[in-house]
Amino acid sequence: MSKGIIYIMTTAVSGLIKIGKTGSDQFENRMYQLESNGYSNVVALKRCFAIEVDDYDEKETLLHEIFSKSQVGGSELFALNKDLVIRLLSSFEGKQIFPKQEKKDSFEQAEMANQDGLEGLYFHNDKSGNAIATLKVLGNKYILCAKSLLAPNYDGINPPGWRKVRESLKLSKDGRLSKDLECSSPSMAAALVAGGARSGFSFWKNKDGKTMKDLIK
Repeated sequence: MSKGIIYIMTTAVSGLIKIGKTGSDQFENRMYQLESNGYSNVVALKRCFAIEVDDYDEKETLLHEIFSKSQVGGSELFALNKDLVIRLLSSFEGKQIFPKQEKKDSFEQAEMANQDGLEGLYFHNDKSGNAIATLKVLGNKYILCAKSLLAPNYDGINPPGWRKVRESLKLSKDGRLSKDLECSSPSMAAALVAGGARSGFSFWKNKDGKTMKDLIK
């Protein structure tokens, strides 16, 4: 697993932040460079949060995907409340680099804050196009339906609370849920099916093939 640092920086523009990554041994140099020179014509960057995690490339990509509707062009700038992103990052397993503080709220709270009007059935298909898992969204409830096929290997599931749920589940001989399971978010349900971190926004699709991300208002 590749270890590195994901960081958040504020900018001179209120409500505009930078979400980026760097190698563990390059953090101070990267912060100095950005704080001195700015980024993409935006100045007065200031570090506000950083955490060292495994698979940092994948996790940064996941963050950018979750918040894609708030992304400025193809840059690493996002029109977001920094506290929302800090809550999400704080839920990852890893070593908090800056500032020194305890972990805060959960991954799902950040994800749920970005969703609206998603009630209905969603599916995940195999390579042949057959649905192997179904997610039912009812108000604020996210129900992974019985007979959904779960990944046999779940070592890559994070946060740890999701992994504990997976460890406690009793599946049929072919690896399927025996009964409906209420999940705390679409990404939790996706992680159980995939065996690792996935964005629920892109993982689940409705009968018309549209992802949750496509349907977010």
